[in-house]
Amino acid sequence: MEKENARNLLNENRIEEAISLLDTLIGQHPEDDELYYLKGNACRKKTDWQGALQNYLEAMQRNEQSPAREAHRMLMEILEFYNKDMYNH
Repeated sequence: MEKENARNLLNENRIEEAISLLDTLIGQHPEDDELYYLKGNACRKKTDWQGALQNYLEAMQRNEQSPAREAHRMLMEILEFYNKDMYNH
């Protein structure tokens, strides 16, 4: 299945190819929360924090039990740890 191909591309660090495939799949299956979760992971791997958070939120809107919930929480903790100075201005 195409979703498995996207996972394989991510595992091989072929991030841009994975994102391109995921964009196509999301266009075909916009309610599939796992596609947004996978795209969030792809964005995270290329340090696109905003893209990762946005896609995790999309996944969580479609499925409250999505693993995107934990991924979003962990990414927020990391960003808050590394960006503490932005809160001190």
